[in-house]
Amino acid sequence: MSEEYGGGSMAANTQGMELLALHRITELIGSAVDLEVTLERILEVLNDTLKMDRATLLLYDQKTGSLVIKASCGLSEAEEMRGVYKPNEGVIGQIFRTRSPFIVPDIQSEPLFLNRTGARSGVSRDKVSFLGVPVMVKGSPEGVLTVDRLFGDEVSFDEDIRFLTVLATLIAQFLTLHYEIEKKEARLVKENESLKARIHQIHDGHFIIGHSKPMQQVFSVIDKISKSNATVLLLGESGTGKELVARAIHESSDRKNNAFVKINCAALPETLLESELFGHEKGAFTGAHAAKPGRFEIADGGSIFLDEIGEMPLALQAKMLRVLQEKQFERIGGTHTYSVDVRIVAATNVSLEDAVSQGQFRADLYYRLNVVPIVLPPLRDRQDDIPLLFNHFLVKSNQRNGKEVKMTSELLDFLINYTWPGNVREMQNLVERMVILAEGDRITLADLPPNISNPAVEEPAPVDRTSPTNGESPQPKSVTSGRSLSDIEREEVKAALIRNGWVQVRAARELGLTQRQMGYRIKKYGLNRYDSFR
Repeated sequence: MSEEYGGGSMAANTQGMELLALHRITELIGSAVDLEVTLERILEVLNDTLKMDRATLLLYDQKTGSLVIKASCGLSEAEEMRGVYKPNEGVIGQIFRTRSPFIVPDIQSEPLFLNRTGARSGVSRDKVSFLGVPVMVKGSPEGVLTVDRLFGDEVSFDEDIRFLTVLATLIAQFLTLHYEIEKKEARLVKENESLKARIHQIHDGHFIIGHSKPMQQVFSVIDKISKSNATVLLLGESGTGKELVARAIHESSDRKNNAFVKINCAALPETLLESELFGHEKGAFTGAHAAKPGRFEIADGGSIFLDEIGEMPLALQAKMLRVLQEKQFERIGGTHTYSVDVRIVAATNVSLEDAVSQGQFRADLYYRLNVVPIVLPPLRDRQDDIPLLFNHFLVKSNQRNGKEVKMTSELLDFLINYTWPGNVREMQNLVERMVILAEGDRITLADLPPNISNPAVEEPAPVDRTSPTNGESPQPKSVTSGRSLSDIEREEVKAALIRNGWVQVRAARELGLTQRQMGYRIKKYGLNRYDSFR
Protein backbone atom coordinates (compact mmCIF):
# COMPACT_ATOMS: atom_id res chain seq x y z
CA MET A 1 0.00 0.00 0.00
CA SER A 2 2.81 2.43 0.86
CA GLU A 3 4.32 1.92 -2.59
CA GLU A 4 0.96 2.71 -4.17
CA TYR A 5 0.86 6.04 -2.38
CA GLY A 6 4.55 6.68 -2.72
CA GLY A 7 4.92 6.15 -6.49
CA GLY A 8 4.06 8.95 -8.89
CA SER A 9 2.01 6.69 -11.17
CA MET A 10 0.08 5.34 -8.23
CA ALA A 11 -0.62 8.88 -6.99
CA ALA A 12 -1.77 9.87 -10.45
CA ASN A 13 -4.07 6.85 -10.54
CA THR A 14 -5.53 7.84 -7.17
CA GLN A 15 -6.17 11.36 -8.39
CA GLY A 16 -7.84 9.94 -11.50
CA MET A 17 -10.16 7.81 -9.36
CA GLU A 18 -11.00 10.84 -7.22
CA LEU A 19 -11.84 12.88 -10.33
CA LEU A 20 -14.02 10.02 -11.59
CA ALA A 21 -15.80 9.87 -8.25
CA LEU A 22 -16.39 13.65 -8.25
CA HIS A 23 -17.72 13.47 -11.81
CA ARG A 24 -20.24 10.78 -10.86
CA ILE A 25 -21.24 12.67 -7.72
CA THR A 26 -21.84 15.97 -9.57
CA GLU A 27 -24.00 14.07 -12.08
CA LEU A 28 -26.06 12.68 -9.20
CA ILE A 29 -26.52 16.13 -7.66
CA GLY A 30 -27.42 17.65 -11.04
CA SER A 31 -30.23 15.15 -11.60
CA ALA A 32 -31.37 14.90 -7.97
CA VAL A 33 -35.06 14.50 -7.20
CA ASP A 34 -35.12 12.97 -3.72
CA LEU A 35 -32.67 14.23 -1.08
CA GLU A 36 -32.10 11.03 0.91
CA VAL A 37 -31.86 8.78 -2.16
CA THR A 38 -29.29 11.10 -3.77
CA LEU A 39 -27.19 11.29 -0.60
CA GLU A 40 -27.12 7.50 -0.32
CA ARG A 41 -26.02 7.16 -3.96
CA ILE A 42 -23.24 9.70 -3.37
CA LEU A 43 -21.94 7.57 -0.50
CA GLU A 44 -22.18 4.46 -2.70
CA VAL A 45 -19.79 6.15 -5.15
CA LEU A 46 -17.23 6.47 -2.33
CA ASN A 47 -17.48 2.75 -1.68
CA ASP A 48 -17.47 1.62 -5.33
CA THR A 49 -14.86 4.03 -6.72
CA LEU A 50 -12.51 4.84 -3.81
CA LYS A 51 -13.02 1.80 -1.56
CA MET A 52 -14.13 3.95 1.35
CA ASP A 53 -16.21 1.72 3.62
CA ARG A 54 -19.24 2.54 5.76
CA ALA A 55 -19.52 6.10 4.45
CA THR A 56 -21.95 8.01 6.66
CA LEU A 57 -23.51 11.47 6.62
CA LEU A 58 -24.82 12.76 9.94
CA LEU A 59 -26.89 15.94 10.15
CA TYR A 60 -27.82 18.04 13.15
CA ASP A 61 -31.45 17.68 14.23
CA GLN A 62 -32.74 20.95 15.69
CA LYS A 63 -35.63 19.24 17.51
CA THR A 64 -33.54 16.68 19.41
CA GLY A 65 -30.25 18.61 19.56
CA SER A 66 -28.42 15.51 18.28
CA LEU A 67 -26.46 14.40 15.22
CA VAL A 68 -28.38 11.64 13.45
CA ILE A 69 -27.55 9.55 10.39
CA LYS A 70 -29.25 10.98 7.30
CA ALA A 71 -27.64 8.61 4.77
CA SER A 72 -25.13 5.75 4.80
CA CYS A 73 -23.58 2.99 2.73
CA GLY A 74 -22.98 -0.38 4.34
CA LEU A 75 -25.03 0.18 7.48
CA SER A 76 -28.25 -1.62 8.30
CA GLU A 77 -31.37 0.25 9.33
CA ALA A 78 -30.89 -0.84 12.95
CA GLU A 79 -27.28 0.40 12.90
CA GLU A 80 -28.39 3.74 11.50
CA MET A 81 -30.98 4.08 14.27
CA ARG A 82 -28.25 3.58 16.90
CA GLY A 83 -25.98 6.21 15.36
CA VAL A 84 -27.13 9.21 17.41
CA TYR A 85 -24.58 11.56 18.99
CA LYS A 86 -24.73 14.72 21.07
CA PRO A 87 -22.41 17.54 19.90
CA ASN A 88 -20.19 16.88 22.94
CA GLU A 89 -19.91 13.10 22.41
CA GLY A 90 -17.03 11.20 20.84
CA VAL A 91 -15.22 11.82 17.58
CA ILE A 92 -18.41 12.82 15.76
CA GLY A 93 -19.18 15.46 18.35
CA GLN A 94 -15.63 16.81 18.27
CA ILE A 95 -15.63 17.18 14.47
CA PHE A 96 -18.96 19.01 14.63
CA ARG A 97 -17.99 21.17 17.58
CA THR A 98 -14.48 22.13 16.41
CA ARG A 99 -15.46 22.35 12.72
CA SER A 100 -12.23 20.51 11.89
CA PRO A 101 -11.35 17.14 10.28
CA PHE A 102 -10.39 14.24 12.54
CA ILE A 103 -8.39 11.10 11.75
CA VAL A 104 -8.42 7.93 13.84
CA PRO A 105 -5.62 5.67 12.48
CA ASP A 106 -6.88 2.75 14.59
CA ILE A 107 -10.39 2.80 16.05
CA GLN A 108 -9.40 0.12 18.59
CA SER A 109 -6.96 2.46 20.29
CA GLU A 110 -8.98 5.68 20.25
CA PRO A 111 -11.10 6.25 23.40
CA LEU A 112 -13.13 8.98 21.69
CA PHE A 113 -14.32 6.53 19.04
CA LEU A 114 -17.64 5.27 20.40
CA ASN A 115 -18.68 2.91 17.54
CA ARG A 116 -22.25 3.48 18.65
CA THR A 117 -23.70 1.92 15.50
CA GLY A 118 -21.85 -1.36 16.13
CA ALA A 119 -21.26 -1.59 12.38
CA ARG A 120 -17.60 -2.57 12.71
CA SER A 121 -18.06 -5.52 15.06
CA GLY A 122 -17.75 -8.07 12.25
CA VAL A 123 -14.69 -6.55 10.53
CA SER A 124 -11.91 -9.15 10.37
CA ARG A 125 -9.00 -6.79 9.59
CA ASP A 126 -6.68 -5.94 12.46
CA LYS A 127 -6.79 -2.19 11.88
CA VAL A 128 -9.66 0.07 10.77
CA SER A 129 -8.97 3.76 10.21
CA PHE A 130 -11.69 6.37 10.55
CA LEU A 131 -11.83 9.77 8.84
CA GLY A 132 -14.32 12.54 9.34
CA VAL A 133 -14.83 16.10 8.09
CA PRO A 134 -17.43 18.74 9.00
CA VAL A 135 -20.22 19.73 6.62
CA MET A 136 -20.46 23.53 6.74
CA VAL A 137 -23.49 25.49 5.50
CA LYS A 138 -23.08 29.28 5.37
CA GLY A 139 -20.23 29.16 7.88
CA SER A 140 -22.06 27.04 10.45
CA PRO A 141 -21.68 23.28 11.04
CA GLU A 142 -24.60 21.33 9.58
CA GLY A 143 -23.29 17.81 9.97
CA VAL A 144 -20.37 15.37 9.68
CA LEU A 145 -19.19 13.18 6.78
CA THR A 146 -17.24 10.03 7.78
CA VAL A 147 -15.65 6.98 6.10
CA ASP A 148 -13.63 3.93 7.13
CA ARG A 149 -10.28 2.94 5.58
CA LEU A 150 -8.35 -0.34 5.84
CA PHE A 151 -4.72 0.89 5.72
CA GLY A 152 -1.46 0.43 7.63
CA ASP A 153 0.33 2.84 9.94
CA GLU A 154 2.58 4.19 7.20
CA VAL A 155 -0.27 5.64 5.13
CA SER A 156 -0.83 9.43 4.93
CA PHE A 157 -4.48 10.37 4.98
CA ASP A 158 -3.96 13.90 3.62
CA GLU A 159 -5.34 13.05 0.17
CA ASP A 160 -8.45 11.44 1.64
CA ILE A 161 -9.08 14.42 3.92
CA ARG A 162 -8.69 16.88 1.04
CA PHE A 163 -11.07 14.83 -1.10
CA LEU A 164 -13.66 14.45 1.68
CA THR A 165 -13.48 18.19 2.39
CA VAL A 166 -14.27 18.94 -1.25
CA LEU A 167 -17.11 16.43 -1.17
CA ALA A 168 -18.46 17.93 2.08
CA THR A 169 -18.54 21.32 0.34
CA LEU A 170 -20.55 19.85 -2.56
CA ILE A 171 -22.94 18.18 -0.12
CA ALA A 172 -23.34 21.47 1.77
CA GLN A 173 -24.26 23.25 -1.48
CA PHE A 174 -26.72 20.46 -2.31
CA LEU A 175 -28.30 20.74 1.14
CA THR A 176 -28.52 24.54 0.83
CA LEU A 177 -30.30 24.23 -2.53
CA HIS A 178 -32.65 21.59 -1.10
CA TYR A 179 -33.50 23.78 1.91
CA GLU A 180 -34.23 26.75 -0.35
CA ILE A 181 -36.55 24.60 -2.47
CA GLU A 182 -38.30 23.40 0.69
CA LYS A 183 -38.79 27.00 1.83
CA LYS A 184 -40.16 27.97 -1.58
CA GLU A 185 -42.55 25.00 -1.59
CA ALA A 186 -43.68 25.91 1.94
CA ARG A 187 -44.36 29.47 0.79
CA LEU A 188 -46.33 28.19 -2.20
CA VAL A 189 -48.37 25.88 0.05
CA LYS A 190 -49.06 28.78 2.41
CA GLU A 191 -50.05 31.04 -0.48
CA ASN A 192 -52.30 28.30 -1.85
CA GLU A 193 -53.98 27.90 1.53
CA SER A 194 -54.37 31.67 1.74
CA LEU A 195 -55.98 31.79 -1.70
CA LYS A 196 -58.30 28.94 -0.77
CA ALA A 197 -59.25 30.80 2.40
CA ARG A 198 -59.98 33.93 0.36
CA ILE A 199 -62.10 31.97 -2.11
CA HIS A 200 -63.85 30.34 0.84
CA GLN A 201 -64.58 33.80 2.24
CA ILE A 202 -65.63 35.22 -1.13
CA HIS A 203 -68.15 32.43 -1.59
CA ASP A 204 -69.50 32.86 1.92
CA GLY A 205 -67.68 29.78 3.15
CA HIS A 206 -69.55 27.32 0.93
CA PHE A 207 -67.22 26.89 -2.05
CA ILE A 208 -70.15 27.66 -4.33
CA ILE A 209 -69.56 30.34 -6.93
CA GLY A 210 -72.18 33.05 -6.69
CA HIS A 211 -72.41 36.74 -5.83
CA SER A 212 -75.94 37.33 -7.06
CA LYS A 213 -78.73 38.22 -4.65
CA PRO A 214 -80.60 34.89 -5.11
CA MET A 215 -77.45 32.94 -4.19
CA GLN A 216 -76.72 35.20 -1.23
CA GLN A 217 -80.17 34.30 0.08
CA VAL A 218 -79.31 30.61 -0.28
CA PHE A 219 -76.04 31.15 1.60
CA SER A 220 -77.92 32.96 4.35
CA VAL A 221 -80.25 30.01 4.91
CA ILE A 222 -77.30 27.59 4.96
CA ASP A 223 -75.63 29.68 7.66
CA LYS A 224 -78.80 29.78 9.76
CA ILE A 225 -79.30 26.00 9.70
CA SER A 226 -75.63 25.01 9.91
CA LYS A 227 -75.68 24.15 13.62
CA SER A 228 -79.07 22.43 13.61
CA ASN A 229 -80.02 18.88 12.65
CA ALA A 230 -83.14 19.95 10.75
CA THR A 231 -84.10 18.02 7.62
CA VAL A 232 -83.59 20.09 4.48
CA LEU A 233 -85.49 19.90 1.18
CA LEU A 234 -83.71 21.38 -1.84
CA LEU A 235 -86.01 22.52 -4.63
CA GLY A 236 -85.27 23.80 -8.10
CA GLU A 237 -84.71 22.89 -11.70
CA SER A 238 -82.31 20.19 -12.82
CA GLY A 239 -78.71 21.32 -13.00
CA THR A 240 -78.90 24.09 -10.40
CA GLY A 241 -76.31 22.54 -8.07
CA LYS A 242 -78.34 20.75 -5.42
CA GLU A 243 -75.55 18.33 -4.56
CA LEU A 244 -73.11 21.20 -4.02
CA VAL A 245 -75.55 22.88 -1.67
CA ALA A 246 -76.18 19.60 0.18
CA ARG A 247 -72.44 19.18 0.67
CA ALA A 248 -72.15 22.80 1.82
CA ILE A 249 -74.84 22.15 4.45
CA HIS A 250 -72.90 19.11 5.65
CA GLU A 251 -69.53 20.93 5.68
CA SER A 252 -71.03 23.85 7.61
CA SER A 253 -72.42 21.58 10.33
CA ASP A 254 -70.91 19.83 13.33
CA ARG A 255 -71.10 16.61 11.29
CA LYS A 256 -68.44 17.72 8.78
CA ASN A 257 -65.85 15.26 10.10
CA ASN A 258 -68.20 12.32 9.50
CA ALA A 259 -69.50 10.77 6.30
CA PHE A 260 -71.42 12.58 3.59
CA VAL A 261 -73.31 9.88 1.66
CA LYS A 262 -75.33 10.48 -1.49
CA ILE A 263 -77.76 8.37 -3.50
CA ASN A 264 -79.95 9.08 -6.51
CA CYS A 265 -83.42 7.67 -5.87
CA ALA A 266 -84.29 7.75 -9.58
CA ALA A 267 -81.22 5.81 -10.72
CA LEU A 268 -82.14 2.42 -9.23
CA PRO A 269 -85.18 0.11 -9.41
CA GLU A 270 -87.19 -0.33 -6.23
CA THR A 271 -85.56 -3.57 -4.99
CA LEU A 272 -82.02 -2.30 -5.46
CA LEU A 273 -82.86 1.10 -4.00
CA GLU A 274 -84.19 -0.45 -0.79
CA SER A 275 -81.05 -2.56 -0.47
CA GLU A 276 -78.82 0.47 -1.08
CA LEU A 277 -80.63 2.56 1.51
CA PHE A 278 -81.16 0.02 4.30
CA GLY A 279 -78.78 -2.84 3.47
CA HIS A 280 -79.53 -6.56 3.40
CA GLU A 281 -78.62 -9.75 5.22
CA LYS A 282 -76.93 -12.76 3.68
CA GLY A 283 -79.42 -14.84 1.69
CA ALA A 284 -82.10 -12.14 1.71
CA PHE A 285 -82.51 -12.55 -2.06
CA THR A 286 -80.82 -14.22 -5.00
CA GLY A 287 -77.27 -12.95 -5.23
CA ALA A 288 -77.07 -11.76 -1.61
CA HIS A 289 -74.00 -13.86 -0.83
CA ALA A 290 -72.99 -11.70 2.13
CA ALA A 291 -74.52 -9.16 4.46
CA LYS A 292 -74.21 -5.56 3.30
CA PRO A 293 -74.75 -2.34 5.25
CA GLY A 294 -76.95 0.31 3.67
CA ARG A 295 -76.24 3.99 3.04
CA PHE A 296 -77.97 4.99 6.27
CA GLU A 297 -75.61 2.82 8.32
CA ILE A 298 -72.61 4.24 6.48
CA ALA A 299 -73.85 7.80 7.08
CA ASP A 300 -74.33 7.27 10.83
CA GLY A 301 -73.09 10.41 12.57
CA GLY A 302 -72.99 12.29 9.27
CA SER A 303 -75.37 13.35 6.53
CA ILE A 304 -77.19 11.56 3.69
CA PHE A 305 -78.21 13.29 0.47
CA LEU A 306 -81.31 11.77 -1.17
CA ASP A 307 -81.38 13.17 -4.69
CA GLU A 308 -84.56 12.89 -6.80
CA ILE A 309 -86.60 12.00 -3.69
CA GLY A 310 -89.79 12.54 -5.71
CA GLU A 311 -89.00 9.35 -7.69
CA MET A 312 -88.93 7.13 -4.60
CA PRO A 313 -91.53 4.31 -4.90
CA LEU A 314 -94.51 4.53 -2.54
CA ALA A 315 -93.61 1.23 -0.86
CA LEU A 316 -90.24 2.64 0.21
CA GLN A 317 -91.69 5.94 1.34
CA ALA A 318 -93.24 4.28 4.41
CA LYS A 319 -89.84 2.99 5.52
CA MET A 320 -88.31 6.38 4.83
CA LEU A 321 -90.93 8.00 7.04
CA ARG A 322 -89.97 5.69 9.91
CA VAL A 323 -86.30 6.61 9.52
CA LEU A 324 -87.21 10.29 9.65
CA GLN A 325 -89.43 9.88 12.71
CA GLU A 326 -87.62 7.22 14.75
CA LYS A 327 -84.14 7.00 13.15
CA GLN A 328 -84.65 3.22 12.97
CA PHE A 329 -84.86 0.55 10.25
CA GLU A 330 -84.19 -3.13 9.49
CA ARG A 331 -82.08 -4.57 6.72
CA ILE A 332 -83.79 -6.58 4.00
CA GLY A 333 -84.15 -10.15 5.25
CA GLY A 334 -83.22 -9.22 8.81
CA THR A 335 -84.98 -8.68 12.10
CA HIS A 336 -82.39 -6.62 13.96
CA THR A 337 -83.38 -2.97 14.34
CA TYR A 338 -80.64 -0.47 13.58
CA SER A 339 -80.63 3.00 15.11
CA VAL A 340 -78.75 5.78 13.36
CA ASP A 341 -78.03 9.47 13.85
CA VAL A 342 -78.22 10.90 10.36
CA ARG A 343 -79.12 14.31 8.99
CA ILE A 344 -81.25 14.02 5.85
CA VAL A 345 -80.93 16.44 2.96
CA ALA A 346 -83.37 15.63 0.15
CA ALA A 347 -83.67 17.17 -3.30
CA THR A 348 -86.21 17.22 -6.09
CA ASN A 349 -86.88 19.16 -9.28
CA VAL A 350 -90.56 18.17 -9.40
CA SER A 351 -93.43 19.60 -7.38
CA LEU A 352 -93.93 17.28 -4.41
CA GLU A 353 -97.21 19.07 -3.67
CA ASP A 354 -98.46 17.96 -7.09
CA ALA A 355 -97.18 14.45 -6.44
CA VAL A 356 -99.04 14.38 -3.12
CA SER A 357 -102.29 15.57 -4.73
CA GLN A 358 -101.92 12.89 -7.42
CA GLY A 359 -101.29 10.13 -4.86
CA GLN A 360 -97.71 9.57 -6.02
CA PHE A 361 -96.06 10.82 -2.83
CA ARG A 362 -97.05 10.39 0.81
CA ALA A 363 -98.28 13.60 2.41
CA ASP A 364 -96.85 12.72 5.83
CA LEU A 365 -93.41 12.10 4.30
CA TYR A 366 -93.60 15.37 2.37
CA TYR A 367 -94.29 17.36 5.54
CA ARG A 368 -91.48 15.56 7.35
CA LEU A 369 -89.05 16.43 4.54
CA ASN A 370 -90.25 19.99 4.07
CA VAL A 371 -88.90 21.30 7.40
CA VAL A 372 -86.43 23.74 5.82
CA PRO A 373 -87.10 24.16 2.09
CA ILE A 374 -84.40 25.90 0.02
CA VAL A 375 -85.27 26.93 -3.54
CA LEU A 376 -82.19 27.05 -5.76
CA PRO A 377 -82.51 29.76 -8.42
CA PRO A 378 -82.17 28.84 -12.10
CA LEU A 379 -79.13 30.25 -13.87
CA ARG A 380 -81.25 32.68 -15.93
CA ASP A 381 -82.14 34.41 -12.63
CA ARG A 382 -78.46 34.68 -11.66
CA GLN A 383 -77.07 36.72 -14.53
CA ASP A 384 -74.44 38.34 -12.27
CA ASP A 385 -72.94 34.89 -11.66
CA ILE A 386 -72.68 33.82 -15.31
CA PRO A 387 -69.26 35.45 -16.03
CA LEU A 388 -67.80 33.97 -12.84
CA LEU A 389 -69.16 30.50 -13.51
CA PHE A 390 -68.17 30.47 -17.17
CA ASN A 391 -64.63 31.59 -16.35
CA HIS A 392 -64.39 28.96 -13.59
CA PHE A 393 -65.38 26.14 -15.96
CA LEU A 394 -63.13 27.56 -18.69
CA VAL A 395 -60.08 27.49 -16.41
CA LYS A 396 -60.83 23.92 -15.30
CA SER A 397 -61.44 22.70 -18.86
CA ASN A 398 -58.22 24.32 -20.07
CA GLN A 399 -56.31 22.51 -17.34
CA ARG A 400 -57.89 19.15 -18.20
CA ASN A 401 -57.29 19.52 -21.93
CA GLY A 402 -53.91 21.23 -21.87
CA LYS A 403 -55.16 24.39 -23.57
CA GLU A 404 -55.21 28.14 -22.93
CA VAL A 405 -58.46 29.06 -24.64
CA LYS A 406 -60.11 32.40 -23.83
CA MET A 407 -63.53 33.79 -24.68
CA THR A 408 -64.49 36.94 -26.56
CA SER A 409 -66.56 39.71 -25.02
CA GLU A 410 -69.27 39.14 -27.66
CA LEU A 411 -69.60 35.52 -26.57
CA LEU A 412 -69.88 36.54 -22.92
CA ASP A 413 -72.58 39.11 -23.70
CA PHE A 414 -74.57 36.44 -25.52
CA LEU A 415 -74.22 33.91 -22.71
CA ILE A 416 -75.38 36.41 -20.07
CA ASN A 417 -78.67 36.79 -21.94
CA TYR A 418 -79.08 33.11 -22.81
CA THR A 419 -81.88 31.31 -20.91
CA TRP A 420 -79.80 28.25 -19.86
CA PRO A 421 -82.54 25.58 -19.75
CA GLY A 422 -80.00 23.06 -18.41
CA ASN A 423 -78.66 25.57 -15.86
CA VAL A 424 -75.15 25.20 -14.44
CA ARG A 425 -74.79 21.63 -15.69
CA GLU A 426 -75.52 22.79 -19.24
CA MET A 427 -72.90 25.53 -18.92
CA GLN A 428 -70.27 23.08 -17.66
CA ASN A 429 -70.89 20.70 -20.56
CA LEU A 430 -71.00 23.54 -23.07
CA VAL A 431 -67.65 24.93 -21.94
CA GLU A 432 -66.04 21.47 -22.14
CA ARG A 433 -67.39 20.94 -25.65
CA MET A 434 -66.23 24.36 -26.89
CA VAL A 435 -62.74 24.02 -25.42
CA ILE A 436 -62.24 20.54 -26.89
CA LEU A 437 -63.41 21.60 -30.36
CA ALA A 438 -61.70 25.03 -30.35
CA GLU A 439 -59.19 25.37 -33.19
CA GLY A 440 -57.58 28.63 -32.03
CA ASP A 441 -56.93 30.34 -28.73
CA ARG A 442 -60.32 32.08 -28.68
CA ILE A 443 -63.88 30.79 -28.50
CA THR A 444 -66.42 33.02 -30.20
CA LEU A 445 -70.10 33.08 -31.09
CA ALA A 446 -69.25 30.93 -34.11
CA ASP A 447 -68.17 28.12 -31.78
CA LEU A 448 -71.59 27.81 -30.14
CA PRO A 449 -73.58 24.67 -31.03
CA PRO A 450 -76.53 25.23 -33.40
CA ASN A 451 -79.29 24.74 -30.81
CA ILE A 452 -77.91 27.68 -28.81
CA SER A 453 -76.70 30.06 -31.50
CA ASN A 454 -79.61 29.58 -33.95
CA PRO A 455 -82.95 30.91 -32.62
CA ALA A 456 -84.85 28.70 -35.10
CA VAL A 457 -83.88 25.60 -33.13
CA GLU A 458 -83.63 27.10 -29.67
CA GLU A 459 -84.74 24.77 -26.89
CA PRO A 460 -88.12 25.53 -25.28
CA ALA A 461 -87.92 27.47 -22.04
CA PRO A 462 -88.01 25.16 -19.00
CA VAL A 463 -91.20 24.76 -17.06
CA ASP A 464 -91.23 26.01 -13.46
CA ARG A 465 -91.09 22.69 -11.61
CA THR A 466 -91.07 24.14 -8.10
CA SER A 467 -94.54 25.69 -8.03
CA PRO A 468 -97.87 23.83 -8.07
CA THR A 469 -99.56 23.48 -11.47
CA ASN A 470 -102.94 22.26 -10.15
CA GLY A 471 -102.37 18.93 -11.86
CA GLU A 472 -102.19 20.43 -15.34
CA SER A 473 -99.56 19.16 -17.77
CA PRO A 474 -96.77 21.64 -18.50
CA GLN A 475 -97.42 23.67 -21.62
CA PRO A 476 -94.53 23.68 -24.06
CA LYS A 477 -93.25 26.88 -25.57
CA SER A 478 -94.81 27.68 -28.92
CA VAL A 479 -92.66 26.25 -31.67
CA THR A 480 -91.14 28.12 -34.52
CA SER A 481 -92.96 27.81 -37.81
CA GLY A 482 -91.27 26.19 -40.77
CA ARG A 483 -90.42 22.90 -39.06
CA SER A 484 -91.97 19.51 -39.68
CA LEU A 485 -94.06 17.79 -37.04
CA SER A 486 -91.28 15.23 -36.66
CA ASP A 487 -88.76 17.99 -35.93
CA ILE A 488 -91.12 19.59 -33.44
CA GLU A 489 -91.70 16.29 -31.62
CA ARG A 490 -88.00 15.57 -31.50
CA GLU A 491 -87.22 18.97 -29.98
CA GLU A 492 -90.00 18.67 -27.38
CA VAL A 493 -88.86 15.19 -26.31
CA LYS A 494 -85.27 16.35 -26.14
CA ALA A 495 -86.19 19.46 -24.12
CA ALA A 496 -88.18 17.38 -21.63
CA LEU A 497 -85.25 15.03 -21.18
CA ILE A 498 -82.86 17.93 -20.53
CA ARG A 499 -85.23 19.51 -18.01
CA ASN A 500 -85.51 16.23 -16.15
CA GLY A 501 -81.84 15.35 -16.12
CA TRP A 502 -82.33 12.65 -18.79
CA VAL A 503 -84.40 10.54 -16.40
CA GLN A 504 -86.81 8.96 -18.90
CA VAL A 505 -89.62 8.16 -16.47
CA ARG A 506 -89.92 11.79 -15.37
CA ALA A 507 -89.68 13.17 -18.89
CA ALA A 508 -92.37 10.73 -20.02
CA ARG A 509 -94.64 11.76 -17.16
CA GLU A 510 -94.20 15.43 -18.07
CA LEU A 511 -95.16 14.81 -21.70
CA GLY A 512 -98.04 12.49 -20.81
CA LEU A 513 -96.31 9.46 -22.35
CA THR A 514 -95.71 5.98 -21.03
CA GLN A 515 -92.12 4.95 -20.39
CA ARG A 516 -92.33 2.58 -23.36
CA GLN A 517 -93.52 5.38 -25.65
CA MET A 518 -90.70 7.61 -24.42
CA GLY A 519 -88.14 4.87 -25.07
CA TYR A 520 -89.48 4.43 -28.59
CA ARG A 521 -89.13 8.14 -29.36
CA ILE A 522 -85.60 8.31 -27.93
CA LYS A 523 -84.59 5.45 -30.18
CA LYS A 524 -86.50 6.86 -33.16
CA TYR A 525 -84.79 10.23 -33.01
CA GLY A 526 -81.39 8.93 -31.89
CA LEU A 527 -81.37 11.11 -28.76
CA ASN A 528 -78.35 10.88 -26.49
CA ARG A 529 -77.57 12.86 -23.34
CA TYR A 530 -74.00 13.38 -24.57
CA ASP A 531 -75.41 14.94 -27.72
CA SER A 532 -77.32 17.58 -25.75
CA PHE A 533 -75.64 20.59 -27.24
CA ARG A 534 -75.49 19.70 -30.93
